[in-house]
Amino acid sequence: CEKEPSSYMWIYILLGNMLRGIGETPITPLGISYLDDFAKEENVPVYVACLHTIAMMGPMFGFLLGSLCAKLYVDIGFVDLGSITITPQDSRWVGAWWLGFLIGGAASFLSAIPFCFLPKSLKKPEEAHKDKTSRYSPVIMPCIFQCQLMCPFLSDFYTSLKKVLGNRMYFTFLCCSLLQFSGFIGFLTYKPKYLEQQYGQSTSKSNFLIGITSLPPVGLGIFLGGLIMKKYKMGIIGATKFSFTMSFLAYAISFLHFFVGCDNYVVAGMTVSYE
Repeated sequence: CEKEPSSYMWIYILLGNMLRGIGETPITPLGISYLDDFAKEENVPVYVACLHTIAMMGPMFGFLLGSLCAKLYVDIGFVDLGSITITPQDSRWVGAWWLGFLIGGAASFLSAIPFCFLPKSLKKPEEAHKDKTSRYSPVIMPCIFQCQLMCPFLSDFYTSLKKVLGNRMYFTFLCCSLLQFSGFIGFLTYKPKYLEQQYGQSTSKSNFLIGITSLPPVGLGIFLGGLIMKKYKMGIIGATKFSFTMSFLAYAISFLHFFVGCDNYVVAGMTVSYE
């Protein structure tokens, strides 16, 4: 291209994702704390596993929705589709990427409505542990979001942050999660593009394959992990051993990726000469 693109659409996408992140963030920490406070102790792992399993199903449906939108022309509703002479297999094809944001935004708005009907407080079960120092408490910041001045707020926040990061178990878990998600996100991000380039698949087909094959096993694993923890009533040490064993097996299997692969895709001027 001789001319730089002048669209500022990326700014709207950036702001939209920032607002989405602000809205989604309370669900995981406050939701887990809510479950831990008002559920029986032996049921908490299953409930938390269900929460994370549903969270994994979201990207799966997102990939399927992306596959559907990629089959639709980007200007659908604004141009006569009968006049379009290219197909999704053409390199010039641009799918209706914006349609997924509208559908996802509407679904998020509708799913938020039931939260308005939750009671302000629930009766704690009699079997609930008397010491409400939650197993998940290192992850949950103390409730400091109250009506107070900015300076006390920052002071309490600094004290809470220092206390949380000073917890060796939580800090180790944080570093482990950072490494795990960094590898997983990179793998998931570039896998569709790899399928497109290496196997000649369309963007729609690549998204469909990723959504069907990659994410459901992860969600199933999270749910089964919660059931196993409930059945054997694992404590902190038992859960740590269980997590270490499963992670070690996962890394060992992932290591097999080094022994499988495909030859480089033949591209004139890059991997082979023009002759």
